[in-house]
Amino acid sequence: MRLGLMLALLSAATFGTSGIFARSLLDAGWTAGSAVAVRVGLGALLLAVPAIVAMRGRWAVLRRSMGAVTLFGLLAIAAAQVGYFNAVQRLPIGVALLLEYSGILLVVLWMWAVHGQRPARLTVAGAVTALAGLALVLDLTGGAGFDPIGVMWGLIAAVGLAGYFVLSARVDPELPSIALASGGMAVGAVLLFALGGVGVLPMAFTFGEVTLAGHQVSWLVPIAGLAVVAATIAYVSGIGAARLLGASLSSFVGLTEVLFAVLFAWLFLAELPTVLQLAGGVLIIGGIVLVRLGMDRRPAPAPEPAMTAG
Repeated sequence: MRLGLMLALLSAATFGTSGIFARSLLDAGWTAGSAVAVRVGLGALLLAVPAIVAMRGRWAVLRRSMGAVTLFGLLAIAAAQVGYFNAVQRLPIGVALLLEYSGILLVVLWMWAVHGQRPARLTVAGAVTALAGLALVLDLTGGAGFDPIGVMWGLIAAVGLAGYFVLSARVDPELPSIALASGGMAVGAVLLFALGGVGVLPMAFTFGEVTLAGHQVSWLVPIAGLAVVAATIAYVSGIGAARLLGASLSSFVGLTEVLFAVLFAWLFLAELPTVLQLAGGVLIIGGIVLVRLGMDRRPAPAPEPAMTAG
């Protein structure tokens, strides 16, 4: 449990840096698709050799897990990151991330629909509270500039995030976490570059200086940050946490990514949500806490070690 919590916090903190690294590239003319493709492509390469070593010749495990690895690459890597990066282009980083983390509610719905784990009253109350908070975060009155396209991308990221927590916990336990991360990022990179090659996904790159945290730096600096910190370290530690804690608890602890991202956006970009949006964020986090408490009190219909909090 202690190791799982440490890994979950490390994953949340490193994932929380992606917004500031990505913003510098997007402002310089990169598209969301190109930033994500380079991020996960480099991440896959960085993890390739360690993943091969971790496999120890057990290639049969990888072959039987290819379906899960492919789905992980499509949902948890490509959909989640393209959705989030596009949302960041149109919304404050904190708001985009709160939209993405509404995907935790989708985990609850998935467990109900697929595994018959009907939510308890606390879970329902938490979902209603989180939805009320979401309405405040979106600021439907228009005070913060409601952008429906940004919201749409944020919700696409939410679907990807739900897939990340569910698949991380349910994949073959014999498949090393580092192999799942490397394989998933490789699948995501191949898909994104293929879509970019045929013109379906807009891609643009610039190779001069960019503005990062108010300083002019080489474009390689945010790329290195995205690939090493916000991809390699974040995904490996996050997958390890999900395996140790289960999908539900790891997604709950992962909420601290919102706090890390807002903190980093404030420190490095002087960017904060409005007071109304901050209140909505508190409601969303409080609602998800209730969801978690409700799941703790609900008796599971059948034991599923990979999906419980232990």
